[in-house]
Amino acid sequence: MTAKHRYPETGVFYRALDREFPMIVRGEGCWLIDEKGRRYLDACGGAYVANLGHGVSEVADAVAEQVRKVAYVNGTAFTNEPAEELASELRTLNPKGLDYAYFLSSGSEAVEAALKLARQHWVEAGKPGKHKIIARTPGYHGNTLLALSASARESYKKMFGPWLVPVTMIGAPYPYRCSPDAPAMTAEALEAAIKKEGADTVAAFIAEPVGGSSTGASVPPKGYYKRVREICDKHNVLFIADEVLTGCGRTGTWAAMEHFGVTPDIMTLGKGLSGGYVPLSAVIATKKVLEPIAKGTGSFKHAQTFSHSPAICAAGLAAVRHIKKNNLVERSAKMGTVLHKKLSILLDLPFVGDVRGLGLLAGVEFVADKKTKTPFRRALKFAETFVNKAQDAGLIVWPNIGHADGENGDLVMLAPPFIVTEAEIDEIVARFKIAHAAALEACHVPR
Repeated sequence: MTAKHRYPETGVFYRALDREFPMIVRGEGCWLIDEKGRRYLDACGGAYVANLGHGVSEVADAVAEQVRKVAYVNGTAFTNEPAEELASELRTLNPKGLDYAYFLSSGSEAVEAALKLARQHWVEAGKPGKHKIIARTPGYHGNTLLALSASARESYKKMFGPWLVPVTMIGAPYPYRCSPDAPAMTAEALEAAIKKEGADTVAAFIAEPVGGSSTGASVPPKGYYKRVREICDKHNVLFIADEVLTGCGRTGTWAAMEHFGVTPDIMTLGKGLSGGYVPLSAVIATKKVLEPIAKGTGSFKHAQTFSHSPAICAAGLAAVRHIKKNNLVERSAKMGTVLHKKLSILLDLPFVGDVRGLGLLAGVEFVADKKTKTPFRRALKFAETFVNKAQDAGLIVWPNIGHADGENGDLVMLAPPFIVTEAEIDEIVARFKIAHAAALEACHVPR
C-alpha cells in the first residue's frame, strides 16, 4: 500500500500541514507523473519555473559534468567557468546596459540583494539619506524580510509585521479594476509618492513589469514604464525591475521590460533562469549602479554560501543555451498568441471576469458578478477550491487571493513550458472547464 505523504505521518515538514501530497516520480515535457502512474498537465510550470519542460537531458548532463569537475567553490574568493560564461550569455540577452550579474539561489534572495544594492549605491555615492523603498499594491517580491516588506501580501505579512521595514505603497496598474486615467495607471502615483516622501530620502522603486500572481498577469498601459523611467530619472531614484517571474522569455521577450522599451537600473531574474533544474537567481546591474561601490569600499555588502556556485551556474548556462538553440523565447511569443486566443473562450463561463497576460503568462480572474466585478466572498475560498479541483482533473495551475481589495479576490495563473503544443493548450482549456464546474459545485455557487 502506498504511504500517505502528509503531516505528521512522514518526516517532511510540509508548507501545508492539513493536506496530503501526491508523490511525483517523473517529469516528461509538460507533464508530471506520480507514483500511481497518474499524469498531470503542468500548466504553470510548477511555480512559473519549468520553462524548458521537464526531462531535458542536456541540462542534467551539464550539471553532472560540472559536479565531477568541481561542485562548489567559495564565491567570495574564487570565480569559475560556468559563472563567467553564464554572465557573458546574459549580456547578449538582457536589455542594453544591464551587463553585470550576481548569482544567487532564489528569487527572494535576488530581490533582497537588489534592494540592498540600491541602498549601498546611494551610501557610497555620498547620499546616505536615500534609504526608502517604493513598491506597489497589489504586488509580491518574495519571502525574505526585506523582500516581504516590499510586497503587498497581507496574509503573508501580518504575522511578521514587527520584523518588517516600512515601505511606501502605491497602486499597481490593473486595467481590469482601474480607470485608464487613474494615478496607478499613468504612473503619476509614483511621482506623488516620491514628492511626499522627499526625493532625497527615496532609494528605489521596485515593480514587476507585468503583474505576477498578485494581479494575475495584468499588463500596464503602453506608456506606463516610459513615465516611470522619466520620474525616476527626474528625482534620482533607482528603478528595479523584478523579473524573477516575468523574465527569461516568459512573456515572449527575454525580459518583459522589452515590451515597453525601457531599461531599469537593476533587474532580478530567477525561476526560469535554470528551467527549474537547480535553484538559481541573479541580480543584474548597470555600470552606473556599481561604479560608486567600485570607487568606494570596493565590496558589495552581501554574500551567500552558494553565490556563483559552479554547479548551479552550469545548469543556468545549459538552460540559457538550450533556450537560444531552440528559439524558445520566440516560441513563447508564438504559443502565447495561441494560448490567449484559446483561453478567451473561458470568458463565456458564468464567473470568469477577465483573461489577460502576455506570452505564455496568463491570469484568469473569477468574480461573483461579471457586470459589477464584485469578487466572491473570501469565506468561499474559491481559488483554493478551484486549484484542488483542477488537480483532481489532472491540471496544475497557480492560485492567488486578495487582489480585489486586499482580502477578497480569486484568480489562477497559467504559465506552461515554452514547448507546450496546441493540442496541450486545448487540453488545458478542457480541463479548466471541468475544474470550474467542480469548484462551483463544491462552493455551492448557483449557476
